[in-house]
Amino acid sequence: MGLVGTAAVRDGGAALPGGFWAAVRVWLEKPQVANRRLCGAAIEAEGTVPLGEGGEASIPLAAVRGGGSGAGREGRAAPAGAAELGQLWGEVGSQLPAGRGLLPPPFTPWGGPGRRAELRAVLRTLLPRGRSAGPPAPPGKELVVQDVYNGTVTFLPLEENTEGKYQIKKCNIYQIQLTHIKDEDWSVSVVAPFPEDWFSDGIAYPKLAWLGNELLPKLAKWSVEQKPSEFKSTLSLISVAKYSKVYQDLKEKYKEMVKVWPEVTDPEKFVYEDVAIATYLLILWEEERKEKGLTKKQSFIDLGCGNGLLVHILNNEGHSGRGIDVRRRKIWDMYGPETHLEESTILPGDSHLFPDTDWLIGNHSDELTPWIPVIAARSSYSCSYFVLPCCFFDFHGKYSRRQSKKTQYREYLDFVAQVGFVCGFHVEEDCLRIPSTKRVCLIGKNRTYPPTECALIDKQITQYINNRQTCAVVMCDRRVGFNHKDHSDGVCKEAGSQLPENETDTAGTIWMPGFQPREKVEQIRNCASLPQDFVDDVVLNVANLLLNGTPQKSCSNVHGENMNTWNQGESLSLKEVAEHLNKETLKRLKSEYGGLQTLLKNNHQVFEVLNGRVHIRDWRKEKPSRKTKPEVKRRLSAEAFKTRLCWFFVHHPDGCSLPSESCPYAHGTEELRQSQIIKKKKHIK
Repeated sequence: MGLVGTAAVRDGGAALPGGFWAAVRVWLEKPQVANRRLCGAAIEAEGTVPLGEGGEASIPLAAVRGGGSGAGREGRAAPAGAAELGQLWGEVGSQLPAGRGLLPPPFTPWGGPGRRAELRAVLRTLLPRGRSAGPPAPPGKELVVQDVYNGTVTFLPLEENTEGKYQIKKCNIYQIQLTHIKDEDWSVSVVAPFPEDWFSDGIAYPKLAWLGNELLPKLAKWSVEQKPSEFKSTLSLISVAKYSKVYQDLKEKYKEMVKVWPEVTDPEKFVYEDVAIATYLLILWEEERKEKGLTKKQSFIDLGCGNGLLVHILNNEGHSGRGIDVRRRKIWDMYGPETHLEESTILPGDSHLFPDTDWLIGNHSDELTPWIPVIAARSSYSCSYFVLPCCFFDFHGKYSRRQSKKTQYREYLDFVAQVGFVCGFHVEEDCLRIPSTKRVCLIGKNRTYPPTECALIDKQITQYINNRQTCAVVMCDRRVGFNHKDHSDGVCKEAGSQLPENETDTAGTIWMPGFQPREKVEQIRNCASLPQDFVDDVVLNVANLLLNGTPQKSCSNVHGENMNTWNQGESLSLKEVAEHLNKETLKRLKSEYGGLQTLLKNNHQVFEVLNGRVHIRDWRKEKPSRKTKPEVKRRLSAEAFKTRLCWFFVHHPDGCSLPSESCPYAHGTEELRQSQIIKKKKHIK
């Protein structure tokens, strides 16, 4: 009775019990990683609280303090939180179901030998995600009590009564327990004293079974994982509570952009990503105004602004600024005159400084990314920057890896951070909450040097850039080794690393002659521009290569039916496929981004590329489309039905594996329908 679930844990790496408390901390500070209906939690206060002689809750000591990690800046500086925590702890005894401050069974009682001990209490606010319909759910508070001696964490939900005082919501109390069985065997359990009374609001408190089936396995897994993250916690520099509110407001305000998006890119991804970045900057800048006592909103320049939506939002929210990009986008015309966008090529140099601008922004700014700290440093002593690196560029071109012990992404972030340090900035790192794998931002807000040393820092910057260029030349030659004394600084210690004399003469105007900006006309190099007869020949050659190999063993479809009679061919690695193609074909494919793999993936009717291996696609094994498929995609699928010939019907020796009525492609010209889809065309202005 009361046991929600138990998970066995085997600790072969001496991770426990410390790993358990690390896992609990994740659930306390970042509950959204397990419960997707939450956007985070704010730690209002935490500290040690005492127990009485009999193990009951007693009057708090001065050890209780406000603030804690994960609360955002205002949470760490809230002395009122300590008073609230102390008051709540003082009242907890009379409210607990067992009375006299004792925990009800089957909970493990608080305290150790002699029953006189201290516990750690955390007061947190759970922050629900916004809802598409109806008002947002209100945040909820919990008093969380950690008993390290007994390995338990007790969650006491709080609700406010008519008098404005918090009371324990007894039906939703639960406890997480760590138990050492023997040797390397442990268990993690979740218990609730009143399972029959559990109230699920579907947000902060899902059904009780969710605790046992979803949360418990995650806690057990996290407890023995000893993989420290390469990156900071998400939104570690700002208030999660404030972010949640501002994001929902902006998302509602700009949601119509999704419906009228004229670009060929995914509207939902780009609109909501820019809304999230704008939210982060607005809160960051608000905090800066408070710290510096400013009243005027910061100005900005977005270098490489792309579709310009981020500029549009920031302008609308009262920040003066403009976006600059080498290529105009169709959507620019939709924003109106209040959004300031400029089509121009930026060459890092004295002619592209912004002395009257407070912040420079580099949002996926590609070749400009490492230059943005330099431009900010040389624009003015008060200029700050925000960069969100994506593609890997050095000052002179593509970034070359130098450290195999790090991921390429981590190494590149360290390089861009090092540029900021060299430019005299205190560089801060944070992780944004955006739908992207590249979501780490770097912020240079304050300087490490007084204004009187600007000339010295400028000379240091010039030397660093010159060293990077010399290192690139040496690396290309592959003739000279490097001295990586500090593997994170990215500086080559090669002697005589100055630019040639004729190039340093022009460095006063353009800091790196030969810098290649993005092309004004975007070249489409995703195999889509290749002649159709060439593509058809490659597809047929690769398919025959797979079909003429040793057939795979028979397998079953999702209904368990045997599928032995249709030749599925064999699977080959991309390398093996490439070895069977002639040199001219490979050379032509190499000129396209992605090459052979992209061409095969583009022809997904015929091929399936998984983990670097190429397979003939068997449509009988395809799972039916989910009912939750977006309405737009369902409509497009219906409109495309039978508008193209079935490749297998025409070319496969056994024909198509599906009957005509089940195949989305036409079995013969008599089945062909006219396409109702109007394809978007890219117009470069």
